[in-house]
Amino acid sequence: MTEFLVFTLAAQVASFGGLAGHERRGSDTWPGRSALIGLLGAALGTRRDDADGQAALAGLSFAVGALETGAPLRDYHTVQTVPQKYKRPATRADALRMAADEGNVNTTITLRDYRCGVLYAVAAWGGGVPLETLQSALERPHYTLYLGRKSCPLSAPLAPQIVAAADPVEALGHARLPRWQSGSAAPHFIASEWPDDIAGFHHTAEWRHDEPVDRRAWHFAARQVRFLRRLGGAP
Repeated sequence: MTEFLVFTLAAQVASFGGLAGHERRGSDTWPGRSALIGLLGAALGTRRDDADGQAALAGLSFAVGALETGAPLRDYHTVQTVPQKYKRPATRADALRMAADEGNVNTTITLRDYRCGVLYAVAAWGGGVPLETLQSALERPHYTLYLGRKSCPLSAPLAPQIVAAADPVEALGHARLPRWQSGSAAPHFIASEWPDDIAGFHHTAEWRHDEPVDRRAWHFAARQVRFLRRLGGAP
């Protein structure tokens, strides 16, 4: 048996990384490793420049059960940019003012992707931080928690608990879901870092670029994720 920290993530609007170009910021359908480590770090009060704190969190493993992946939403908005020569002023407002005086402000349309109405169960294990410490942090977080961007607050308590289970699938079955959740509590799929096959599930592997390397420089590495779907096609 393994001890797991199990909690839920619910939000009316969320965004989970993906393509990170200047003109478009995409969103995956479930929170990846970097998002979960960032959320737990925020709960603990671990700053991005805290190398020891980040290293302790990096040892965690995760399994995410996707209960509701939500509907896609794309936000269109404009961004004003200025030539490099105006970057020396003390503030961005000063740079924009100087560029506007010379008619050098450039306005572009950018795209931001979100998921609306999401719900996930998460199981975490291992790592260099006691699960009891993480549970307490999720119950009383140091920083405000959100799903992807500061405009994406949680819509329900995380309800963290520590359970002993044979594997993360069994652990996820203990997740306390919001009272408004109706229908089946079985996830549509599970994205897992569990190394072994689990009976009753079809296993596939995909690559995802969400392994934190340097939080301050926003560097991430690729990793393989195992996807579990129940045999027979039923969620």
